[in-house]
Amino acid sequence: MHNGSRRQGREMAVKVLFGLFDREQDPDQVLETFWSSFRFGTDVLGEALDEAVKPVKQEVRLFAEQLVLGVASHRQQIDQLLDDFSTNWTLERMSRVDLAILRMAAFELLHHPQTPTNVVINEAVELGKRYGTRETPAFVNGLLDKVARGCRSAD
Repeated sequence: MHNGSRRQGREMAVKVLFGLFDREQDPDQVLETFWSSFRFGTDVLGEALDEAVKPVKQEVRLFAEQLVLGVASHRQQIDQLLDDFSTNWTLERMSRVDLAILRMAAFELLHHPQTPTNVVINEAVELGKRYGTRETPAFVNGLLDKVARGCRSAD
């Protein structure tokens, strides 16, 4: 899969995870609504547009769905891990955007060992720069670094 496709898939996954947040919704239904409600431009990060331009590439969609469904099915484990490694921050105090990014990246760290740690963290930091606050990139980087050291051997 092309790196741009994976980046776009991660961004779409964060958008869906942001919508799911703490709601008790069926992730499959949320994904179906997401894909049928939005059309995306051709830029690498997949901005939603008012007009249909191009359908999302199948590989992007499949990767995004894999991430969303993975987070949904392992959410308790992921949240416990984030809670264990966060200092002075409970999950309830974290912004929804930060938490969506962290959950997705933690899932990748735990369940996608073929993706290098630095790639997972860098992609999460980039998403934080785009969607979070000024503090998000440093916060995401620091917490994911701790998570990676706690659950992965050195790449």
